[in-house]
Amino acid sequence: MSLAESRPRPDGPVRGRPRSEAVERAIIEGVMKLLEDGVSLAELSVERIARTAGVGKATIYRRWSGKEELFIDVVRAVEPADPELPGVCMRDDLVVLLENLRQRGLASRTSAMLHNAHAQMKSSPRIWAAYHANVVAPRRALGLEVLRRGQRDGELRTDVDLELANDMLVGPMLTRAVLRPDAELPEGLAEQIVDTVLEGLRPVRSTAS
Repeated sequence: MSLAESRPRPDGPVRGRPRSEAVERAIIEGVMKLLEDGVSLAELSVERIARTAGVGKATIYRRWSGKEELFIDVVRAVEPADPELPGVCMRDDLVVLLENLRQRGLASRTSAMLHNAHAQMKSSPRIWAAYHANVVAPRRALGLEVLRRGQRDGELRTDVDLELANDMLVGPMLTRAVLRPDAELPEGLAEQIVDTVLEGLRPVRSTAS
């Protein structure tokens, strides 16, 4: 999915100049260059970004309300793209979601720029709150929807607390990816976590006597 496609579109006709993906990419890459050069978030002014990207400040403000919104799009551009779910069964969808989380953990470890961006983002309550609202919360909502569908289809016990189940699934991967940077994130970890958690959450099948 391209950057232009990933950004939400307003309802109804779009007024003003058409959006240029090339211009957006130049701005995003301008911010990346500044971050790679060691420029801190506090020093990352719209004027400096515009100068680096070779555009006017008005060009940036036509696309983003300010550097906070732009910074979030920069992080999203570096992170692995959100996955498309197979939609066949709850278990397979959960594996895809956790595998994407594993890939994000690997990206944070291997990309100095992304690691630096996440660290700076957490130091700014305003940006972290915006990132959580626009990126983290929708992903969590997607996981809950998968569990809700699984519960409806009989793949999950009806008495299971879905919020807690979601935490039980995501928690182990987040622990390894964020809290334990020395821990391994091997292939197959997503499947292992999902299958281990679901083992205790599936409905008990009665056997005919």
